[in-house]
Amino acid sequence: MTGVVECSGREAAALQLDQLGYLPIRIEEQSAGFDWRASLQALNDLTVRVTDEDLIILTRQMTTLIGAGLSFVTVFDALIEQAANPKLKAILIQVRHDVEGGMFFSDALAKHPTAFDHLYVSMVRAGEAAGVLDEMLDRLAFLAERDADTRARIKSATRYPVIVVVALIVAFAILVTFVIPQFAKLYANFHAALPLPTRMMIGLNTLIRSYGVVIIGALVAAAFGLRAYLKTPSGRALWDGLKLRLPVFGPLFLKSALSRFARVFGTLNRCGLPALQALEIVAKTAGNVVVSRAIDAIQDGARQGRGLVQPMKASRLFPAGVVQMVAIGEETGRLEPMLMKVSEYYDREVDYAIKNLATAIEPILLVVIGGAVLFLALAIFLPWWNMIHVFKGG
Repeated sequence: MTGVVECSGREAAALQLDQLGYLPIRIEEQSAGFDWRASLQALNDLTVRVTDEDLIILTRQMTTLIGAGLSFVTVFDALIEQAANPKLKAILIQVRHDVEGGMFFSDALAKHPTAFDHLYVSMVRAGEAAGVLDEMLDRLAFLAERDADTRARIKSATRYPVIVVVALIVAFAILVTFVIPQFAKLYANFHAALPLPTRMMIGLNTLIRSYGVVIIGALVAAAFGLRAYLKTPSGRALWDGLKLRLPVFGPLFLKSALSRFARVFGTLNRCGLPALQALEIVAKTAGNVVVSRAIDAIQDGARQGRGLVQPMKASRLFPAGVVQMVAIGEETGRLEPMLMKVSEYYDREVDYAIKNLATAIEPILLVVIGGAVLFLALAIFLPWWNMIHVFKGG
């Protein structure tokens, strides 16, 4: 038999083969030269991605097949055959190859972070350790479906405001480019002073015509610079903190994060994972740096023997009701059911907030639209009013 295994060295490869019951005759390190297969795979990764829908369907299929007691090879043969996404199919083939080579299922998934995030890998690892892999996959599918549904509903609720704002920007651009310059030419013949709003729009038109390329380049550079900064720890912390303080969306983001914290922590706790290890996983999968730091503080407090309640109070991020329910769960030894109740409560709060999102955005949208329309109206109609006075004076 011949094959390829990924290890830190020859000794590790020999040990891995020995554990599988094989006697290695020759072990050679692969050349690090140009690998056209790897290059094609990198190009494929840029053009094709594994969507949330792909991952949900895959997880549901694995839950059913593993729960039916089928062997790993049979499960993955079925998954590979049914995968419609070419990238996902290639990943599944590689995962099957790695597991057949002696690698743990969770470690094989961890090699593909673009498809399987830290939460997915950690919960699969916990399911492997506790012998409840099908249950963990079922919980993962539920979490993924919940997140996808929340994102879709937020997009639906904000679609109308986005369309209105884009239409307003287009109207503003048309006026600045075509309408306002005509007023300038007309007023130049009468030697009349233009109103301030009109002069501002003419100045903006002159600025765009003279330095349009420079402005576009500066905006593109600023966008890339801002994106790079937001990927740094300080930039991510600043952005995540700002998101939680937004007028309408801030409470929604916080409730979603708290629901995710309670559900994931409760699921890991139910599978018998130690609290410190479960908190470490939850902190890495919170999706918000501010919430992650609060969970890290809870983990430090639990490590020092202060339990969960005191650090949660000190963080000032968790409402009193959540803290009280966690305290009851700790005292009664029924932490997982209490965390699930907290998650269900915040799921209902998120549902209610999304349903009323359009209503909550309306006042802000009216102020923005009203201000923009007023400015445009003054810039357009004030010159006509002044022109009437010029004609009367003539």
